[in-house]
Amino acid sequence: MPEAESMTKGCADCVQTEGYEASLGRHKIYALLPDLGAEAEGDVRILDESGEDCPYPADWHVPIAIPESEQASLLDAS
Repeated sequence: MPEAESMTKGCADCVQTEGYEASLGRHKIYALLPDLGAEAEGDVRILDESGEDCPYPADWHVPIAIPESEQASLLDAS
């Protein structure tokens, strides 16, 4: 993934939940929210299971390609 694109938008599969099992679902798809400050710290911001947007380690999330129309639907469902 090009550095300029980064993980500040799109969707990702959560592959690690250690210590945050109530907030994250393993292999659940989450919408990535723009947050360059979180990214600078090695995190991504997502809408978690509580419905809050929180930063989590970026290496816990694998970016996945989802059509833009489905990304909008995912954000609406969150």
